[in-house]
Amino acid sequence: MSEYQKQYQWAKTQPEEFWGEQAKNIDWFIEPTTMLSTDENGIERWFSDGVLNTCWLALDYHCEQGRGDNIALIYDSPVTNSKRQYSYIELRDQVAKIAGMLAEQGVKKGDRVVIYMPMIPEAAMAMLACARLGAIHSVVFGGFAPNELAVRIEDAEPKAILTASCGVEVNKVLPYKPLVDKAIMDSRWKPESVFVLQRNECTAELTNERDIDWQVAYDTALPHACVPVLATDPLYILYTSGTTGKPKGVVRDNGGHAVAMKYSMNAIYAMPQDGVFWAASDVGWVVGHSYIVYAPLIHGCTTILFEGKPVRTPDPGAFWRVCHEYNVDVLFSAPTAFRAIKKEDPDGECLNNYDLSNLKTIFMAGERLDPPTLDWVESHTDKPVIDHWWQTETGWAIAGNTMGIEKMPIKSGSATKPIPGYQVEILNELGEVMGPNEQGFVSLKRPLPPSCLPTVWRNHDRFESGYLSQFPGYYVSGDGGYLDEDGYLFIMGRIDDVINVAGHRLSTGEMEEIVGGHPAIAECAVVGIHDDLKGQLPLGFVVLKDGQKIDDLDLEAQLVGKVRNEIGAVACFKHALVVERLPKTRSGKILRRVIRQIADGESYTVPSTIDDPSSLDEIKKAIGHS
Repeated sequence: MSEYQKQYQWAKTQPEEFWGEQAKNIDWFIEPTTMLSTDENGIERWFSDGVLNTCWLALDYHCEQGRGDNIALIYDSPVTNSKRQYSYIELRDQVAKIAGMLAEQGVKKGDRVVIYMPMIPEAAMAMLACARLGAIHSVVFGGFAPNELAVRIEDAEPKAILTASCGVEVNKVLPYKPLVDKAIMDSRWKPESVFVLQRNECTAELTNERDIDWQVAYDTALPHACVPVLATDPLYILYTSGTTGKPKGVVRDNGGHAVAMKYSMNAIYAMPQDGVFWAASDVGWVVGHSYIVYAPLIHGCTTILFEGKPVRTPDPGAFWRVCHEYNVDVLFSAPTAFRAIKKEDPDGECLNNYDLSNLKTIFMAGERLDPPTLDWVESHTDKPVIDHWWQTETGWAIAGNTMGIEKMPIKSGSATKPIPGYQVEILNELGEVMGPNEQGFVSLKRPLPPSCLPTVWRNHDRFESGYLSQFPGYYVSGDGGYLDEDGYLFIMGRIDDVINVAGHRLSTGEMEEIVGGHPAIAECAVVGIHDDLKGQLPLGFVVLKDGQKIDDLDLEAQLVGKVRNEIGAVACFKHALVVERLPKTRSGKILRRVIRQIADGESYTVPSTIDDPSSLDEIKKAIGHS
């Protein structure tokens, strides 16, 4: 057996022993004696009698070990032209004072705190300060619309809100305080305190009696010690979009999360403790929680918090500049970031300006990594590009290439194999296990490994109905895909993205692979639209690389030919419309369902997570001209 197979079989056949061994790698206040148990809802829970504090693991522990002078956090902000580095001691001391600032306003263990902040060091400090107190943080992406923030305030019922006066983007300053005030006004729940960090780019008026100047409160605050919590106590709530329109509050516990974070830094990312890890994401997303803040700091390495974009801050070389400047070992971002770079710098010329010799691996997640993007990044950087698949609900990778256990051969289009601890099976509509290369529901056999959500905040029925009830004994991911004869997992997109053309079930993800392989195309989306005769037909939307000159009808004919050659006439792929940009969420996921609804003339709801609402006009215009 290979080393990966040994680890995988150990986790599968003796999960308590396997995870008990991993639990020894973190510093417990009281070590757990019960590795796996079930709670009052019949849900598996890890390390239920263990006592710890996540902030202690991320900061204090390293200071106690004599590593306090090491750099913990690098802040790099091209949008404000500022940079700053914090040692573990500096970060611990500032976090302890922020915790004290909160405690003086009555925030205690179990209370909720909403964090609505831009990508600045204080956002990470706020998260860690809540963890220090045993309070439960809920980070809401800075700049979210007031009505969406209000929904999250109502659901979480926070004692306090932590915010900043503004967010700064490329050529734009967005004041946050008016948005927070409107959200509180619209919400049935009223927080007792709103801490406002004033930024130079825009100051906020503090007009309400609950408003507190962050700096003033910080200056007088006393440092607060770490509060012991149970492993099963919640660390945070993170809201993810739900099919009903009401966001789901994914609950993450302290103990299982810490163990999984520490394990993943070694097993998946092969991250040296004295190295530099950069997750180019936002703390508003799960990647930011797991791999900007918690996992790198628990592991004891240096993490980067970047306030900028992959392009236009100032150019498509932004990622390569940061990797060069800080000797980044591992870079992790979403495929959409690299597609944006590829669109503006198709020949990779910006790479020539930087030395990436220290960069060992590039990881991607957040959406399906299409083979053309994989090939472009690999060929231009000459670095291994690792696709791995995970969800907000799990908090870390379900499948990937375990670089710290055994690097496996890469298969384009595959997230490689399940990570030890996850039992991935492909089920049909009857819940029967499918054979190799047969597409179905990608499902995880229970018990789920540590860090996976045990419930939805204050709505356990929704957790059961949304994830567990369809196939008893399994967690249903909502994604479709297959395992090949070698056990490699291929995620083909959300179950909704499988279309039915004249009785043939076809994957739009597969069509996107083919369309996206055209040399003129930067990115694309294929959706299934209604057809009276065949039920559904595929419709493509494509974005060209910068500088491409090609007739739209000629391009469409070429793409139709490519799909016909590789899938066959059965695909009925006949139309591809050129657009300037595709509508996406702020985390880079293409809004395929909304595109389909527009194409079918259905009513649709603009998601709160949309990055640029005007991108929907592009789709309407393209459809209107076709």
